[in-house]
Formats: sequence, structure tokens, C-alpha cells
Amino acid sequence: MSFSERLPVIYALAAAALFGITAPFSKLLLGGVGPVTMASLLFLGSGTGLLIYLMAGSLSGNGRDGVEASLSRSDLPWLVGVVVSGGVLAPIVLMVSLAHTPAATAALLLNFEAVATAIIAVMWYREPIGRRMGAALCLITFSCIILSWNPDQAFGFSIAALGILLTCTFWGLDNNFSKMISAKDPIPIVMIKGLGAGTVTFFIARALGEAIPSPETCCAAMIIGFLGYGGLMSVFFLMALRGIGSARTGALVSTSPFFGVLVSFFLFTDDPGVLFYPSLLTMGLGAYLLITERHSHSHHHEAMVHEHRHRHDDLHHDHEHPAGTPAIDRHGYHSHPHAHHDLWHDHPHSPDTHHQHRHDGAGSAKY
Repeated sequence: MSFSERLPVIYALAAAALFGITAPFSKLLLGGVGPVTMASLLFLGSGTGLLIYLMAGSLSGNGRDGVEASLSRSDLPWLVGVVVSGGVLAPIVLMVSLAHTPAATAALLLNFEAVATAIIAVMWYREPIGRRMGAALCLITFSCIILSWNPDQAFGFSIAALGILLTCTFWGLDNNFSKMISAKDPIPIVMIKGLGAGTVTFFIARALGEAIPSPETCCAAMIIGFLGYGGLMSVFFLMALRGIGSARTGALVSTSPFFGVLVSFFLFTDDPGVLFYPSLLTMGLGAYLLITERHSHSHHHEAMVHEHRHRHDDLHHDHEHPAGTPAIDRHGYHSHPHAHHDLWHDHPHSPDTHHQHRHDGAGSAKY
């Protein structure tokens, strides 16, 4: 596997690490901050940090034109879906649920996002799910069921734990909406999501009567949001989405609880319970199956014209460049409208921007 093929996996694991530390640090701050206010501060931090980054780049002459594809009017419905599902509904439900769930348990339950993302990706995009990935998702689901079990509450399940699973479902929608615009510049996407969702949830928090925390707490929450709750984490996530698709990106980010559990043990003394450890082992096995998955078969690319950030050493971009084409950056990338010819070939691949083919006909390979 070449470095360019590994890069989406690296992006996904970087997103997992940043996201994994968010839940325990958010719980640490929740003692003095209302849950909806916390959600708004996290997203405002995400959007504000990236806005400052874009402004600094523009002032220094290092703009992103020619390197990344810009958003267009047709992207607006998907952007609204991202803001509402992932930026408003998910964080509000999560912050309320975190207040009543042990931090380490919450960190593992967040792994259900991979399952929700994969189910939606299969139903919506027909992303291929083989036996290996199916087994991995079953293991993750089983570990989430174990962690949700509470015989002292109605139906045997903790309402707060079920709230975290609902959060993951909203994020699953968010991830699949994001895939529709993942070929576009990720930084403006995440900035708009952060500022839009942060503003909406801020006014919801005011309507609920939640107090505005101290300036120090606001700054701490916004820094966490920029690093791990949106911001850099979401940029890495979108970069991974364009390379390996919704289901596999969500699956790799499912390793985030391991980072969260490590931080939780240092920050908190609450006991996650005896079921936590077998759940951790089950989830670890599921994550291993996902990370080591490989897939190759003869497949078809239809002729098309589109625009996105790309290199010319990936077997798919061999087009010519007329005068005025943006120059390639120091990493070998640039962005401009380009054509793909009708093509059949065979190589290892994931369901990225160029591999959305079906797997129900002759010649299909199993995972």
C-alpha cells in the first residue's frame, strides 16, 4: 500500500484520536456548564478557529483556490443536513446523556457511530459490506448492547446510554451527508457547520435558561471544540471520507473510544463496571477487523466530469492540463474540473470518490 493509499487511513485515525479525548474533557467541564451551552461553545470554537485560519491564509496570500474545490449552490442541502443532524441534534443529545453516564462507558458507546454510519451507507449508497466488515460491526454492536444494559431501569437499558446511541445515529446521518460534499474544500464546510450549529444551539441554550459560564470555561470549551469536537477532527474526517467512503471512515474513527478511555482513567475515578472490560476486548477485535480489511477486483469507471482535489499518481487522473490550470502544490495536489474516460481495471480500492460501483454482478470480489 502506497503512502497516498495510506493517507486516508491516517486522516481517519487522527480524527479518532482527537475525537476520543473530547468526551472525557467535555464531561470534566459539564459540572459548571449547561449541556446545550457546552455544545454551542464546542461548535463555536470549531468554527471560529477555522475562520481565523482562513483569514490568516487569505491575508498572507496563501489562499486555497486551485488546491481545493469550492462549495457550490447544489451543495447547500447537504450542508444544511450536516449542520442540523451533526451540529444541532447530536451534540445536544450527547451533552445531556454524558451528564448521567460514566466517562469510560460513554467513550465506548460512541463506537456505535461506526455501525450507524455503515448501515446508512449500505442502504443509501449501496457501499459494499463483506463478511469481515459485517463481523466487525456485529462485534461493535454487541459491545454497545452490553454497555447499555441496566436491569434497574425500564426495559433493562440506561436511558442515558440509549441517548448516546441516538447521538451516534444522528452522527451517522451527518457522516453520510458529509460524503456528498467530501470532494469539496473541507475547511469552509467545517467552519460553516461550527458557526451555524454553534449559533443555533447558543440561542436554544439561552431559551432554556442555561447560564453563560465564566470566560475561562468558555475559552477551554472552545479550544476543545477546535481540536477534537469539530475543527481539526472534522477536517481530518472529511479528508478520510473522500478516500475510503462513509462506512470505512466511520469504522476507523470507531477506534476513538480507546483514546477516550485512556484519558478518562486519568481524569475520573468513577468505576465503569465489570462489563466494561469484556466490552473493550470485543470492541478492540471489531476495530482490528476493520483496519485490516483489503479489497480488489476488476471494476468499471464510467466517463464523467467533476472537480475535486487530486494527484496524478493514483491510476485515475491522467488527463491533460490546458493553459490556466492551477499549479500542483508541493504535495502533488491541485483542483480543477477534469474528465475521466470509460475504463475497466483491477487494483486494491475502497469506496472513495471514484469507486461507487455496485458489487452484485459478475466479477465482483468478496471482502
